[in-house]
Amino acid sequence: MQSYSRRWFLGAGATTLISAAGLTACGSGSGSGGSGGTITAMVYGDDAVKVQDKAASRFNASAAAAKAKAKVKMERIPASDYPAKLRTAMGSPNAPDIFFNWGGGSIKAYKEAGQLLDLTDVIKSDSVLSTGFLPSVVAAGSLDGHEYGIPMRGMQPVLLFYNKSVFTEHKLTPPTTWDQLLDNVAKLKKAGVTPFALGGVEIWPELMWLEYLVDRIGGPQVFDKVRNGDASGWGDPAVLKAAQTVKQLVDDGAFGKGFSSVSYNNGGAPALLAKGKAGMHLMGSWEYSTQLGKFPDFAKKELGWCAFPSFEGGAGDIRNVVGNPCNYWSVNARTSNKDGAIAFLRDCASEAYTKDLIANGDVPTTTIAEKMLDSSPNPEFATFQYQLVQKAPNFTLSWDQAVDPDWQQPMLTEINKLFVGKSSPEQFVSALKGLK
Repeated sequence: MQSYSRRWFLGAGATTLISAAGLTACGSGSGSGGSGGTITAMVYGDDAVKVQDKAASRFNASAAAAKAKAKVKMERIPASDYPAKLRTAMGSPNAPDIFFNWGGGSIKAYKEAGQLLDLTDVIKSDSVLSTGFLPSVVAAGSLDGHEYGIPMRGMQPVLLFYNKSVFTEHKLTPPTTWDQLLDNVAKLKKAGVTPFALGGVEIWPELMWLEYLVDRIGGPQVFDKVRNGDASGWGDPAVLKAAQTVKQLVDDGAFGKGFSSVSYNNGGAPALLAKGKAGMHLMGSWEYSTQLGKFPDFAKKELGWCAFPSFEGGAGDIRNVVGNPCNYWSVNARTSNKDGAIAFLRDCASEAYTKDLIANGDVPTTTIAEKMLDSSPNPEFATFQYQLVQKAPNFTLSWDQAVDPDWQQPMLTEINKLFVGKSSPEQFVSALKGLK
């Protein structure tokens, strides 16, 4: 399975993705679309781009392309260069007609600059697009209740992974409630096993705990306020309760004593789980492929997974999911061939596209995918993910991808300070409320 450089913006380009400054409403109308023209599609150039390449070839040979009098040309951008290259292109006269993105905060500045085509009515009026994708995934890529993206890659929900051997040895069961989780923590600590692996070096693994706790305690509407640009949303009681819960976990040793020096990227955190030094690991679904690459026998025989548990008295539905719902295609508002662009996007809901994603190790977000998952590299794992997302009333986009780009790094900094004890829960909330 592919992780698609899930944390792309936490590298050198963290704060350079997009900002409203410098973006103009330049479009692609000066020659990149139009009658008989070419529709340019800027895409993140990792190994998975072959699925989009095949889609372009399929579309270009179709009757739909002939009717629209246009063909799609894929413009692959090296992964590490993508955010900066997209920003430059969107501020030029040669902006792409459609482009790959992560939804949420990653497209907010383009929307504010008037550069995105609002797809809300397009989706509603098109039988293929309106019924082709899981609703929670489409909604997760929206801004202010409007749709600006069509799902085009696989889902990546955050799951609670566990070591089956460790659970069997200590007579544990996958937790469905917070009390059960705390009971597992106590038993693992008593046995000398770190309850949870945590790659604190990168910070983003810490973020996942707050994402789920805020959802389970307060419901998705708490973070919805924040993702729509209102920093006062951080003052919701659910955020403080979540921060207090995190502090209690840290103080109780749930993550061990040295988690701030453990890395996910170099395989440190996955190794703790695989070698039985940790019992559980909260991580994105790409953990399976990570373990398969590093510890294949463990991944195939001893890696277990379950949903994040409920929180007693909380307002959030246990079926809610957080993570990376999908990647999306968005359409430039100034494209000179809107019909051609929409016709190409419809292919993302097709059986051929769905099969290509599954062959690539993905779990597609199309409504027809479930019946095809038997051909997945791990049908059991793929089906669990699909049904989890299918049944989810809400799928919250990872906070660091959903918030305003100017908030990303300050937010992560405050999360890390909370985890390492340099900030109290009250100070954490106060700092986030002060984000501008």
